Amino acid sequence: MKILIATGIYPPDIGGPAQIARGVEDAWRKEGHTVQVFAFRFERKLPSGIRHLYYFSRVLFSLRGADFIYSPDTFSAALPALFAAKLARKKFIVRTGGDFLWEWYVERTGDLVRLSEFYTTRLGRLSFKERFEFFLVRFLFRHADAVVFSTAWQRDIFEMPYGLDLRRCFVVENFYGPKQPAEEPEGMTFTGGVRDLKWKNMSRLKEAFDAVQKKGIPVTLNWETGSRGQFLLHIQACYAVIIASLGDISPNTILEAVAFGKPFILTRECGFYEKLKDIGVWVDPEDVSDIAAKIEWLANPEHYRAQKQKVEAFGFTHSYDDIAAELITIYRNTDARA
Repeated sequence: MKILIATGIYPPDIGGPAQIARGVEDAWRKEGHTVQVFAFRFERKLPSGIRHLYYFSRVLFSLRGADFIYSPDTFSAALPALFAAKLARKKFIVRTGGDFLWEWYVERTGDLVRLSEFYTTRLGRLSFKERFEFFLVRFLFRHADAVVFSTAWQRDIFEMPYGLDLRRCFVVENFYGPKQPAEEPEGMTFTGGVRDLKWKNMSRLKEAFDAVQKKGIPVTLNWETGSRGQFLLHIQACYAVIIASLGDISPNTILEAVAFGKPFILTRECGFYEKLKDIGVWVDPEDVSDIAAKIEWLANPEHYRAQKQKVEAFGFTHSYDDIAAELITIYRNTDARA
């Protein structure tokens, strides 16, 4: 089978789509499939529009003999790849990641709306550019042969506003790796590992840490990212991981924490709740006092040991081989309906 992967980012780029693209590429090659990856390289130097037209041409002229295109991207690479697939009469499977429309809206306006409330309360406030991008993503979802979500939580949020056909929607979980060796923490350093974006809710998180520190509890927050390798070293050595954003669909940082056996505090606005509810500490991202209380609770050595045992006992794995096989099954199912 010949498969094309259309992605905006690819290692050494950092980000979930880059890791997924590399992971399924390696898994498919191992199974004997021919795989071509089309990532943005030269395109990044081009202005919008020309960039997408150039990328469309690259994909289109490489589709001879291809069975399908897979894109772990919902905009920059996915849209031109979709048009190329339709023109060449090839199957197209798109995987959603985050929600860039909500992210851009929050960053532009400073309106700290939860992701779960955004589509029911804020669509009337979108700028012209945001409305146009909403239209394009809706077009993408309606014309893709299959739409893959990492969590049912995101699928359910997107169903009504994007007019999803649930018969063409699938949930393929993220990569859950095997357990990794970790270091014993020195002190109580919590790793956040996020960019300073408004939807990441860092102002409230910092306020919560300040409140705990004023009680004399020696907690600290490290939210630098750097390279992926450096970030993994931060997780390996930290006391715990914390994400208190206004919405995180399936944060890989938490799965890396689980692999290293690190306790974590996570926003309740997340697609992982049902999967990880018994091993995580959950917070209301709009309630600074709740975030502070959970940080203080986990700083208690007895509570920390109990949470660490729960995380270490969590044995679920989901390899890139599993993900790649599930995507092939989705392709065959869409092919059967064609």
